[in-house]
Amino acid sequence: MKTIIVCASVSHGNTRRVADVMAGVLGAEVVSPEQADPARLAEADLVGFGSGVFYGRLHRSLIDFVEALPAGRGRAFVFATSGLPEAPWASYARPVTRLLEARGFAVEATFGCRAFDTWAPFALVGGLNKQRPNPSDLAAARTFAEGLRG
Repeated sequence: MKTIIVCASVSHGNTRRVADVMAGVLGAEVVSPEQADPARLAEADLVGFGSGVFYGRLHRSLIDFVEALPAGRGRAFVFATSGLPEAPWASYARPVTRLLEARGFAVEATFGCRAFDTWAPFALVGGLNKQRPNPSDLAAARTFAEGLRG
């Protein structure tokens, strides 16, 4: 199964750590939105899209990339790392999931975990979630990816 993970990990490498764990399970290549080639994504059996959360949304570079994708089809998943917990009524992944579905992707699942966050007010206290993603978070990412293989 050919898998590519498009990952925007710009602050502390949190999201890249999660992407690398998933890539290990799926035998995937991890690329940034700037490196991703839409033609190669069209050839993949499964494509992951993930980033850290900024102001309640996935990173702008990932959103811009997804918005620019041509219509196609295929299996996809979305993942995020965030300093704050996700509100039940405002999924971090939902906007990107909807964009992907509008482009013909079948989004099979989403994954999220907490991560180190030094956004402005949190920097004053040394940041939130200093030890995250932790081994438990990475194990959850591994289990999530194993579920995508079948």
